Amino acid sequence: MSWFKRKRAGIQTTRREQNSVPEGQWVKCPECKEIVNRRELKDHLLVCPKCDHHFRLSSEDYFKLLLGEGQYELHDEDLRSVDPLDFSDRKPYDERLASAREETGQHEAARAATGTLGAHRVSVAALDFSFIGGSMGSVVGEMVTRSIKRACREECPLIIVSQSGGARMMEGALSLMQMAKTSAHLARLSEKGLPYLSLMTHPTTGGVTASFAMLGDVNLAEPKALIGFAGPRVIRETIGSDLPEGFQRAEFLKEHGFVDRIVERGALKDELEHLLDLLMEREG
Repeated sequence: MSWFKRKRAGIQTTRREQNSVPEGQWVKCPECKEIVNRRELKDHLLVCPKCDHHFRLSSEDYFKLLLGEGQYELHDEDLRSVDPLDFSDRKPYDERLASAREETGQHEAARAATGTLGAHRVSVAALDFSFIGGSMGSVVGEMVTRSIKRACREECPLIIVSQSGGARMMEGALSLMQMAKTSAHLARLSEKGLPYLSLMTHPTTGGVTASFAMLGDVNLAEPKALIGFAGPRVIRETIGSDLPEGFQRAEFLKEHGFVDRIVERGALKDELEHLLDLLMEREG
């Protein structure tokens, strides 16, 4: 039993303590728990210099990494999602969209660009997990489809960077239709003999995995990325048993033939350029 009770706030000071950490300057790695300077982390392409944990990159960061800063052209920036079903869960879907746009400064969970990678003109689509979990609604499906059609029209390779929790169920069946839509257009790209490189980052799950993410001529993944359809917790509860160690991680999928290569982010540009040189050799 306590015989004392604080009636006033503790000692206050207007002077910042010398050992305090400026807000936002330091980041704790979720893998190794090391505290890393944010500037050092950015210099390492958001890869922890202690344990090589790959933090998430935005779509814009991937465009800069692969195509060069200021060396690419953005497309379809005018596309916006709407609320066709007047859907509401914890809050209305249109409010959720407005919040995501305000928080991320983006219009959607996917962006599209064209540029040059090595000697090759490429069409690139990249998803953003920060925008409603990178979920695939009608607009995301349309942006991916337009990137595929752009590759067909310009007769250039296609690269898609996936980072998603799956289909955006606030749009119901309209979101699920994007799986068939994107897959059908990838079949047309294949008929034209143009290569498609799919990069799966953390996480790539649900309807995105079940459609365009797994349909690459070469399927690549970043280290330890979670890749699968249903999440590990759902599967564990469904089958009622523990899952193998590392289940649904990139290394597990590579071992079982679902992923062709695991590529460190620092080597990604060179790896993709090398693959395009091999796949586009017939054009030379």
